[in-house]
Amino acid sequence: MDTYSENRAGVFVHQDGGYDTFIPRPLPPRGLDLDEGLLFLLSKADSALARLDGVTQVLPNPDLFVAMYVKKEALLSSQIEGTQASLQGVLEFEAHMKPRDDINEIREVLNYIKALHHGIEKLEFSEVSLDLIHEIHRFLIKGTRGTHRLPGQLRRVQNWIGLHGGTIHDAVFIPPPPEKVPELMGDLVQFIQAGDKTPTLVKAALIHAQFETIHPYLDGNGRMGRLLVTFYLCSEGVLSRPLLYLSYYLKKNRERYYSLLNEVRHQGNWEAWLEFFFQGVIEVSGNSIETAKRIIQLKGELIEKLLESNISGVHAVKLVDDLFDHPVMTIAQAADALRISRQAATKLVGKFERIGILKEITGKERYKRYLFIDYVKIIEEGTRT
Repeated sequence: MDTYSENRAGVFVHQDGGYDTFIPRPLPPRGLDLDEGLLFLLSKADSALARLDGVTQVLPNPDLFVAMYVKKEALLSSQIEGTQASLQGVLEFEAHMKPRDDINEIREVLNYIKALHHGIEKLEFSEVSLDLIHEIHRFLIKGTRGTHRLPGQLRRVQNWIGLHGGTIHDAVFIPPPPEKVPELMGDLVQFIQAGDKTPTLVKAALIHAQFETIHPYLDGNGRMGRLLVTFYLCSEGVLSRPLLYLSYYLKKNRERYYSLLNEVRHQGNWEAWLEFFFQGVIEVSGNSIETAKRIIQLKGELIEKLLESNISGVHAVKLVDDLFDHPVMTIAQAADALRISRQAATKLVGKFERIGILKEITGKERYKRYLFIDYVKIIEEGTRT
C-alpha cells in the first residue's frame, strides 16, 4: 500500500484492489483556525442552544414536546438514508392502525426513537464509550432490513459511499480499510471522553465528521453519527433534554453537507465544516423555539375556539390536553382518558370534529380514529419526502 496524498485531516492510501482509502488522523486537528468569524458563529450557536434548552421551561408539558420532536428527528434522519415513512404513518402504527407506509420503513424510524431513548437513559450514569455506541447501534438496526449487517459490530470488510448499484471504483468516498477501524474508533472515543478545553460545539462537530469518515459499521452510519451529536451534548450537560436535531438542516442542505465532509478529507478544510455546523445549530435551535411557541399558541387558540363554539366544561379542556399526548385517538381512548361514558365521549369527539380540531382518518363506520390535525401539521414540517 502506498501513500497517495495527505493533509492535516488524514491520508489517502492506495490499496491493492486499485482504489484509495482515507485514513483520518486522530482528533483534534492540528492548527484549527477559530478566527473572528468562526468565534462569532460559535458564540451565536451557544446562545441559540441555551435559549432552546430554556424554552422547555415555559412549555405546558415539555416531555410531550420532546417526544414528538424525537419522532420528527427519527423521521428526518431516516429519510436522509432513503426511508419514505411519514409522521402520520408512524402515529398510525403507534395507534395500532394499519399504516399507510411500509412497515419496514416505519420500524427503522421506531428503532431510531428506541436507540435515542436508550442512549439518553444510559448517559445518566455512564459516559459515551465504544460499548455504548455498539449497544445503541444494535437498537438502531435490529429487526430492520440491515439486521444481517452485523448490528453492534465493527465492519470486517471494506465499504464505500457512492451511487446505488455502483462499484467501489465509482465511489464518491472510500472509508478506512477494516483493519484500521478498531484503532480509529478507539482514538475517537478517547477524544470524546477527554476533558480538554475544546469548546463543546466544536467538539460535537469534529466527532460527527470523524465518525462519518471512519464509517465503522456496514449499515446505519449516518443515523448513528447524527445520534452521537445529541448524545455528546446531553452527556456534557449542554442540553437537559434531547432537543437539538440537525437532520432537518442536513436534509435540506444534503449536497453541501456531503461536499463539506469531502472537503475535510481531501483538503483538511475543518473550518468550512465548523462554519456549516454552527450555522445548522443556530438555524435548527431557532426553528425548534418557534415550533414550541406555535404549540403554546395553538393550545390557547383551541381553548378560545371551544368557547366561541359553546363547547365548555372540564372534559373539553382535558381532551385538548390529552390530544397533545395522543394526536391519533379513538372514542374508546377518549372515554378512558376523560373517565366518561363512551356515549359522552362520542358526543364530545363529534363536536371537536365539527369545529375542525379532529379529523376522522379511517373512513370507517366503526373503529374510527381521529387525527389532531393542526398539531401534526406543525410537527411534520420538513418531513414530507
